[in-house]
Amino acid sequence: MTALRFTLAGLVAPLAFGANYLMYVGTYTNNAKSKGIYAFKFDTATGQATPMGVAAEIANPSFVTIHQNRKYLYAVGEGQGGSVTAFSIDPASAKLTKLNTVSSKGGGPCHLNVDKTGKNLLVVNYNTGSSAVFPINADGSLKEASSVQQHKGSSADKGRQGGPHAHSVNMSPDNRFAIVADLGLDEVKVYKFDANAGTITPNEPPFAKVAAGSGPRHFAFHPKGKNAYVINEMAMTVTAFKWDAKKGVLTETQTISTLPPDFKDSRKGLSTAEVVAHPSGKFVYGSNRGHDTIAVYQVKGDKLVYVENVATQGKTPRNFVVDPSGQFLLAENSGTDNVVVFKIDQKTGKLTPTGTKFDVGSPVCIRFLPI
Repeated sequence: MTALRFTLAGLVAPLAFGANYLMYVGTYTNNAKSKGIYAFKFDTATGQATPMGVAAEIANPSFVTIHQNRKYLYAVGEGQGGSVTAFSIDPASAKLTKLNTVSSKGGGPCHLNVDKTGKNLLVVNYNTGSSAVFPINADGSLKEASSVQQHKGSSADKGRQGGPHAHSVNMSPDNRFAIVADLGLDEVKVYKFDANAGTITPNEPPFAKVAAGSGPRHFAFHPKGKNAYVINEMAMTVTAFKWDAKKGVLTETQTISTLPPDFKDSRKGLSTAEVVAHPSGKFVYGSNRGHDTIAVYQVKGDKLVYVENVATQGKTPRNFVVDPSGQFLLAENSGTDNVVVFKIDQKTGKLTPTGTKFDVGSPVCIRFLPI
């Protein structure tokens, strides 16, 4: 398959194939090649994309999330003050219309998710190390924060872990808990979540610890809900857990490297970014920045078995995503301003480049919307 390349200055005529998802890409706009959030049509049968241009101009919308009713999109704004913006979605044009912007209640908001009832948006702030809940109005706009938890403490690396750095927030399958990975504390925090009240409160125990100096970054539940995984940015590892859904307790079962077994070079300048569980539950993937690869694992009970590392054909794969069909993995190379599409072997989990690449300035996050 030949490479697919294009610019995003404006709308581009549709390609000769069907598409069943809108795909929104959050970016960093400190790169002159990006103006905000970009939209595409994505064909889950072919793994190809049709560009639809800039969906919304907004500063540093690194992470976005879409409401379950498919009408609204929310984006962080990584500024010094920190903000979260609500948009309405026009499914025909993919354009986003701003509804409102509220303070994220911290500096450097970096991740967000809508709870499973659709009543609240949860956001974490990296710079100041806090987690917050924002009730969602009937029109999709956001109320001011109804609950804020300020993290406290430090960990082994005083250069990077001198204080808390909340890096991701995920809802438990039953929506009773919010899981927050804090890089600065080496903690995966577990909060009790009340969707009706819009509150988070520390669970008992309030967190699971990872090895000192690991720097937990992003988190994913296994599709069956009995296991979970956190990728550790500083240690270049993935920690696997058992999940006690009733008590909200994470119990470590394994920590495994994201680098090849024969890797011998210095880890200086390397870091991880994203962890994703395949929708089949058979595989888990993690991204390495600097090494510029995706680590592939097979799931064997409560543990992971290393399969391979695959080059992302670009630099600094800050994040990646598995498409809703489970057929393709899209690696977002923020250092080379492109997204590369890989075919997933459904038996082994191995990745093969399809030849499809598309240009986006500093891509960070991809989210899909059925159309």
